[in-house]
Amino acid sequence: MSVKITGGFEEQGIVVGNIYDKYGSNNPIVRYIMQGFESSLSDLVQIVAPESIHEIGCGEGYWTLRWAEQGIPVRGCDFSKHAIALAQENAIMRGLPPETFAIKSIYDLVAEDDRTDLVVCLEVLEHLEHPEAGLKALQRVVGRYLIVSVPREPIWCGLNLARGKYLKNWGNTPGHIQHWSKASFIKLISKYFNVVKVRSPLPWTMLLCQPRI
Repeated sequence: MSVKITGGFEEQGIVVGNIYDKYGSNNPIVRYIMQGFESSLSDLVQIVAPESIHEIGCGEGYWTLRWAEQGIPVRGCDFSKHAIALAQENAIMRGLPPETFAIKSIYDLVAEDDRTDLVVCLEVLEHLEHPEAGLKALQRVVGRYLIVSVPREPIWCGLNLARGKYLKNWGNTPGHIQHWSKASFIKLISKYFNVVKVRSPLPWTMLLCQPRI
């Protein structure tokens, strides 16, 4: 599924959305890596069998639109006006309502409006200046389950260096200001949620979590 992407657009000093179209890439290595991510994510969503999904930090809406086309009630939000405008265009191109997407920061989530059976937050926390505030916000809106993922360090930066990218920043992708190993990310998330399952599609850490009782 091809979508319009932001292409590294900066908003409020933050790189939003996807720098390049990794979902539609013809590069066999990129395709292999993305297939691993999709397989892990699809497996966790299938385990949950959600009644509804709210994707926080949805960017251009790729995954939200995928789930909508599967018949799952979905919505997506992102702080970026530019990313949401593209997400709405992508929705219209697929005959889906643009109202599926709304402008909202993770920090502004409220239970009354945003609480959903399954909350998904993919590749968002590494962009946040205050990731623990973001996790506290997610606590307010997670119904039964949360799926969250971040790049796995130092593997992520190492792979960027190996392909000759972002050499001046030691392989760090523009906009990534937080860095976690698999163990350190699990430790962080465990402060706010019960980690149910761990997936490690190269080069990410992906967790299925439940609210702490």
